[in-house]
Amino acid sequence: MTLLVISPDYASHLYPLATLATAWRDVGERVVVATGTATEGVVQAFGYERVQLQLGRGSNPGVIRAEEQPPGEDDTLRGFFDATRQGAVAALAFQARARGDDLLWNAVGVARRVHEIVGAVRPDAVLVDHLAFGARLGLVSGGVPHADVVLGHPSALTVGDEVYGYPPAWPSCLAPDRGALAALHGLCVEVRDRFTAQWNAALAELDPSAPPSTDAFAETGDLLLLNYPGALHEPERTALLPEHTFLGSAPREEAPDAEVEAWLGRDERPVVYVSLGSFLSARADVLAVVAAALRPLDVRVALATGSAPRTALGELPAGWLVREFLPQVRLLRDSAVAVTHGGNNSVTEALTAGVPLLVLPLSTDQFAGAAAVERSGVGTCLDPNATTAEQVRAAVESLLRAGGAASAAAALGGSLREVPGPHRARAALNDRWAPPRG
Repeated sequence: MTLLVISPDYASHLYPLATLATAWRDVGERVVVATGTATEGVVQAFGYERVQLQLGRGSNPGVIRAEEQPPGEDDTLRGFFDATRQGAVAALAFQARARGDDLLWNAVGVARRVHEIVGAVRPDAVLVDHLAFGARLGLVSGGVPHADVVLGHPSALTVGDEVYGYPPAWPSCLAPDRGALAALHGLCVEVRDRFTAQWNAALAELDPSAPPSTDAFAETGDLLLLNYPGALHEPERTALLPEHTFLGSAPREEAPDAEVEAWLGRDERPVVYVSLGSFLSARADVLAVVAAALRPLDVRVALATGSAPRTALGELPAGWLVREFLPQVRLLRDSAVAVTHGGNNSVTEALTAGVPLLVLPLSTDQFAGAAAVERSGVGTCLDPNATTAEQVRAAVESLLRAGGAASAAAALGGSLREVPGPHRARAALNDRWAPPRG
């Protein structure tokens, strides 16, 4: 059997998809990954084959810096980071305006390249990133059955009267102005309609017989896989989803790290893990507030600086583990609290380890994700643009105490570890497409 995995050239997207594919690899089946050159090392580390597929202008092999992106993409990233400093609505509005160029880059060209790849690889099953819209156009127009994987919060697939880019829920730490929210909703409606027109135009060129979409953001594959714990998702929203499987989580594989193991073994104080991810680590000002909050506490801190200059974070204690990039999954297994921007990989990996969360949401689906963390009692949230070191410190101290969020996170972690996400994914695909035996 051959599994084809289609991923944007971003490590944050490829890691969970590649992890899901280990369920096929580990039973001796062939895995081919269609992605760009920046993440070739990730593909090789998993032991997969790679075929070239460029899904957009940008890329990210692990830590993203504006100056390392192609001309035009660098300015877009800087504009996005500036928008996050203005607040949630400004960040979401910036992302909405860039959506067509970002998600449907060279749509017909990408789709036709997918046709070529499918013809050459001849896969028995296909996993595709839900946000790889150009690739999904190729699969749809080519009549290729596929599983559509929502890697972020499930709100990345709109249901009911939701509008893509407008959060269906907000955490209590944020209360955007009603007028600003109304303007954002109107903008997201305009973007949805324009995006859908682009989708339909590309689809008509690829397959004139295909029916047009009324909302391209609500389109999904033959089978929907959600890289998210079902226990965190609102039952009312779950009822609106098409046929689906909640995978729980897909914690990545990581190479052994002797320095990390030695650091973890030095003493018994609780570990606080801090990361704002590969993109939003550019918000060095937020990381600096977190560092200031944690310095007086009797804890050990593992801090992933990402693209933030270490000099911008103030004086850091000598005993802290500070690197540009850290083995997050390994460190979370021994952590007592995680401080995060609320990216879905970070949230699901922390909860699989049973670690309560302090979420500082900055963009996209992080607001809905933070609301779910609060609602389910596995963590708390603070406004990253308004919080103080004292507030962060108090939140971490609360999460360190036994009971409450710590107990809820531990219970959820136990259930997620019982059946790992890759096993759930392979079972779902086999139930749908495995050839009959005998």
